Amino acid sequence: MKIIKSELSNIKLNYPLDETMELEKTLFIDIETTGFTAKGSSLYLIGCIYQKNNSFHLIQWFADHYDDEVQVLREFFRFVQDYSYLVHFNGNNFDIPYLQQKAIQYGLPDTFDHFEALDLYRRIAPFKEFLKLPNCKQKTIEIFLNVNREDTFHGGELISVYHEYVKAPSESNLQILLLHNADDIQGLVSLLPVLSYCDLFLNTVRVTKVQANYYTDYVGDKKQEVLMKLRFKNPLPVAVSQGVNNCYFTGFDMEGTLKVPIFQGELKYFYANYRDYYYLPLEDCSIHKSVAHFVDHDHRIKATASNCYTKKTSSYLPQWDVLFQPFFKEDYRSKELYFELTDEFKKQRDDFSRYANHVLQMLFENL
Repeated sequence: MKIIKSELSNIKLNYPLDETMELEKTLFIDIETTGFTAKGSSLYLIGCIYQKNNSFHLIQWFADHYDDEVQVLREFFRFVQDYSYLVHFNGNNFDIPYLQQKAIQYGLPDTFDHFEALDLYRRIAPFKEFLKLPNCKQKTIEIFLNVNREDTFHGGELISVYHEYVKAPSESNLQILLLHNADDIQGLVSLLPVLSYCDLFLNTVRVTKVQANYYTDYVGDKKQEVLMKLRFKNPLPVAVSQGVNNCYFTGFDMEGTLKVPIFQGELKYFYANYRDYYYLPLEDCSIHKSVAHFVDHDHRIKATASNCYTKKTSSYLPQWDVLFQPFFKEDYRSKELYFELTDEFKKQRDDFSRYANHVLQMLFENL
């Protein structure tokens, strides 16, 4: 067995991971095996990156022979006892269960129960459509972030390289195997900024400026929209844009814009307690029973849920849940909800920030 250590002077942490994890108690981990199941394959390499004295270090445990894997495991488990956090890529589905099964196989204690883990794959996968990624493989996300790696192999290709190394050890094959693992782990650190896109949907976006714009829709009608200038909690490393339901988002670095169409016209506010109202067919509105006695019996009927409303012509913004009240609709069965864009609302920057986060959530859920 070989233990390879090195200091990584070229790595920078470009995401505030220290807000959720104690950096000097955190390990970035990746393993290399000859197959997918612990019983039917060999573990030949475990690599970790850790921070010490404000610099990053790499440590790798390499099995020169198939039967070295138990020694690799022992050394690894001894090393991780001083750590509390793990960062990995799809480790919940592969790396961790594989190591746990190997521990059972050799009667070694399972040391993973005390860890808090961040699986980058699980965090990023829900946002694949938002980021327009063809898949959520680690190398695909590295390409999206413009991360360069020296290694050109994928894990499956290296299985035959390892078997060849066991039969006839060579420095060239050893370096190929170590480099792939090292690039995978360094890639974990480089992937962290992609979490800034996940943070967009945690109600962290602030609106810094609001203005009304005019635009021409696809049939040539002149319409109005609200344009919100956004400020993000963490910088977006690559420019992104998305549009759903005529709402459009663009973002890069610390700033972005969000455009939402304004509905200008007549909408209805429906009263919930319709049994307390009468509907007036001639006026096409409902009034409360307390004042209905002023109306002739022939000009009023008991209100129902579908006609118990009052109408108002104004400017409105769409909402996809009841964020602001009162809410308005075009008709009783309409699923589209609106709230009035009043002069008072236009002055409330905090409310616009709430609304921007609401629209972003809608974009994410409807892609």
